[in-house]
Amino acid sequence: MRKVFVTLLLSVASLFAYGSERMGQDTQIWDFHRITNIPNYDTFGKLWTTLQGEYIATIALIAVIAVLSAFALHYMIIGPKQFSHDGKKIYAFTLFERLFHFIAAISWVILVPTGFVMMFGATFGGGLFVRVCKNLHAFATVLFIISIIPMFLWWIKRMLPASYDIRWMMIVGGYLSKIKRPVPAGKFNFGQKSWYYIAVFGGFLMIITGGFMYFLDFNSTAIQGLFGLTQIELLRISAIVHNFLGIVCAVFFGVHIYMAVFAIKGSIHSMISGYKEEEEVYILHSYWYKELSNKKQIEP
Repeated sequence: MRKVFVTLLLSVASLFAYGSERMGQDTQIWDFHRITNIPNYDTFGKLWTTLQGEYIATIALIAVIAVLSAFALHYMIIGPKQFSHDGKKIYAFTLFERLFHFIAAISWVILVPTGFVMMFGATFGGGLFVRVCKNLHAFATVLFIISIIPMFLWWIKRMLPASYDIRWMMIVGGYLSKIKRPVPAGKFNFGQKSWYYIAVFGGFLMIITGGFMYFLDFNSTAIQGLFGLTQIELLRISAIVHNFLGIVCAVFFGVHIYMAVFAIKGSIHSMISGYKEEEEVYILHSYWYKELSNKKQIEP
């Protein structure tokens, strides 16, 4: 009996040894699991590893610190712009505009912090918290998809470049001066237009690349054929583009929040009530003010 037991034990040990040896060989048993057999596995491998392991998180951290520092300096040195709330009010945004803007705002409020949590997943300890953030990120993406189409269609005409945008850039919209004088801008200034294009077109690309990463096991044969990429190449490129665009979007979103909440006192209320103060429109959106005056929609 003892000999039989020893023989069985040796047989099992031999099978484990055989299996370990075959893990490194090209056999029908192990082909599916061998990572080296994935087509073009090394393509973008070094770039991916370098960017993800050494630069992406660092760039994101530097961007956040730089933007917050700039906000603090601007608030302490220049201070917020304040406009009279005793004058006439100008109807700026319809209920429909405010609704899809609200949905977009909620989505970005969730997308940005959860995106950073996933980027610094190891720092946050991984596990349940990071997984919850991943699911919240996906949910917020759905909200953004709902808002992006009406946002694009409703505002695209007002967001087209204009000659006075160059002058707005030259004076940085007047935000570096304490003096209140009319600024060359339409209903949306160059800063808002820039954020619009980043949010809409950059956001659309973020949705696509995020989808490639979120649905890792989807059947992407058609997409791979269209771009001439394997799934691992598509995944790596998507991650690189998504991360860099995410940093850019986060910076612009931060600027947008600062301007609406802190840099211009009461500005955020226009997206709640739909009305802007007349003085604010006259100073910060002078070309739109002239347009409204010419149409007799306000008294000059």
